[in-house]
Amino acid sequence: MENTNIDTCKLLYNTERVRLCIPEYGRNVQKMVDYLKTIEDRNKRNEQAKAIINVMEILNPDVHLQENFEQTLWDHLYVIAGFDLDVDAPYPKPEIETMQQPPKPIPYKGKPIKATHYGRNIESMIDLIAEHEDGEVKTSMIRSLAIYMRQQYLIWNKDTVADETIFQDIEKLSDGRVKVPEGIQLSKVESGANFSRPGAQQKNGKNQQRHKNGKNKKQHNNK
Repeated sequence: MENTNIDTCKLLYNTERVRLCIPEYGRNVQKMVDYLKTIEDRNKRNEQAKAIINVMEILNPDVHLQENFEQTLWDHLYVIAGFDLDVDAPYPKPEIETMQQPPKPIPYKGKPIKATHYGRNIESMIDLIAEHEDGEVKTSMIRSLAIYMRQQYLIWNKDTVADETIFQDIEKLSDGRVKVPEGIQLSKVESGANFSRPGAQQKNGKNQQRHKNGKNKKQHNNK
């Protein structure tokens, strides 16, 4: 016989719940604030508000990095309450327009990168070299830069690269302001040189260690 008294279990997803004003504090703090608004006794309401502030301070320890972190916590309490909270706070109630005002966009001063495989620092070094007068110092700087650019080139392109290609890239990235002197030569790349991408060496090291541990474990089990 079928039992109709058994309640079916239904999962409640966060997407079906009321949206949190400040998710960093969690839903329990939101429930505390909702209950706080229902307390009629003002003294008890003030006491519970201070208790919630203490909980919020524990949940958000990074707030101590701010100069006036106590006022920030009280501002967050008002935000969570939807600015509908009547308590004797030590700080004035924040304005809704001020709290909901979007942050000012940060201006992006950098220009687009001409060659992403070299990066922005390469272009900055080329601009610096372009300001120097021709001479041995500038030639030495161009040679050092070319060697470094060749290394960066080989990180993303495993094939060999001719010195003339690097020289052409320098003149192209400098918009013709830097002319590579004739007869300049770069040191040869050793046959065993390995130019790995950022993080690749660390990943390979972990794989080798994992393989070594598995091999040792297999040998131990065979004993």
